[in-house]
Amino acid sequence: MPTRVLLLRHGESADPNVFHGAESDIDLSERGRRQAELIARELVVYQPEAVVSSGMRRARTTAAPIARECGMPVRVEAALHERRVGKLAGSAFDHGDVWPETLRRWMAGETGYAPEGAESFNDIRDRVLPVWERLVAQYADQTIVIVAHGVVCKVLLFTLLSGYSAADWKRFGPIRNVAISELLRMPTGWEAVRLNELPSALQAA
Repeated sequence: MPTRVLLLRHGESADPNVFHGAESDIDLSERGRRQAELIARELVVYQPEAVVSSGMRRARTTAAPIARECGMPVRVEAALHERRVGKLAGSAFDHGDVWPETLRRWMAGETGYAPEGAESFNDIRDRVLPVWERLVAQYADQTIVIVAHGVVCKVLLFTLLSGYSAADWKRFGPIRNVAISELLRMPTGWEAVRLNELPSALQAA
C-alpha cells in the first residue's frame, strides 16, 4: 500500500468574506459545521491511521467530527496554521491591491516576495513541508487525513506535484472548503488521485 494523504481545507469560516490569516482564530459558521460532519462520513471509509489538524479553531472544528467517526483523537500540528497576512487581516477580499500584487509576483516567479508582516510562498513552504515530511515518514504505507487552510494546501500541492508551480495559482482556482486532494506516494514521487474535489454529498451543503 502506498502512503496516502487526504488533504483538505477547513469548512466555511464564521466570516468567509474577509482575510483572516493566522492573525484571526475564527471558528466555523453553521454551514461550515455541517460541512465538517458530512466530510467526516466521506473520509471514515478510508480508515485513516491519523487525523491531523492545524492548531487554528476553524481547522480543529473541522477535524473533530472526522476524528470522532474514525475513533481517534485529533493530532494538532501548530505549524500548519494559515498564512500570516499582515495588514490584510480583517479586510475584504476586494480591498486594495496588496493581495493582487503579491499573487502577481508569485506567479511571475518571485515566490520569496511578501508585504511587511506577511508570509511569502517560500515562507509557507519552508514552514509546512517539514511537517508533511515528518508525518508521511511516520505513517509510511498508511492513510492519513490533514486538515489545513487554503493557501497552505495550495503551497503544498504546488511544491509536491510534478508539473505545478506558483504560476498555476489562478488556473488551479480556489481551494474549496472541505474539498479533498488525495495524494499517493509513488516511487517517482507524489501523484494526485483527485485534486480539490468536493464529494457529491457536499455539493449543496
